[in-house]
Amino acid sequence: MKSSLSYTPTLNLKVLAFIFMSLLSFSSQGQDKLSQLLNVHNEHLVPYISVNELAMPKTGAIILDARETEEYNVSHIPNAVFVGYNSFEIDNLTNLLTDKDQKIVVYCTIGIRSENIANKLKKAGYYNVFNLYGGIFEWKNNDLPVLDLNEQETEKVHTFSREWEKWLKKGKSVN
Repeated sequence: MKSSLSYTPTLNLKVLAFIFMSLLSFSSQGQDKLSQLLNVHNEHLVPYISVNELAMPKTGAIILDARETEEYNVSHIPNAVFVGYNSFEIDNLTNLLTDKDQKIVVYCTIGIRSENIANKLKKAGYYNVFNLYGGIFEWKNNDLPVLDLNEQETEKVHTFSREWEKWLKKGKSVN
């Protein structure tokens, strides 16, 4: 009995091409979840802290904003200290960070730049350093307040780039 299926190189190439294109399409759709995006960009050198943990009363954490001046001026987390990213100098923080065991939380837009700054703090001997998971976007998405340059509550959040805007679900995007 002859099989109606026979080996054809053309058919196999078409199947392989279909599988390849499907995988390519799947991976190029962008990250559907913030966790996927952070996994691509971060090395997980610093543990995350959730916005719910940080928002709890009496966390005692020093909060550092690792974004640029124009981002901080649009909005920032209450009590956050601006440290910048491109101009970050750990020596500028010696008066603020006197206890190497004090809880320090670093944030940025979604949690990528903040990992780099938090890792610099760890390398400098600070032991209780965390990266805010999802950054200021996740903070605002959880209905937590952000303040403008005049320390007034605002709905505006600087999105750093148009690419990141999709991660801000609440508030008003400013670019």
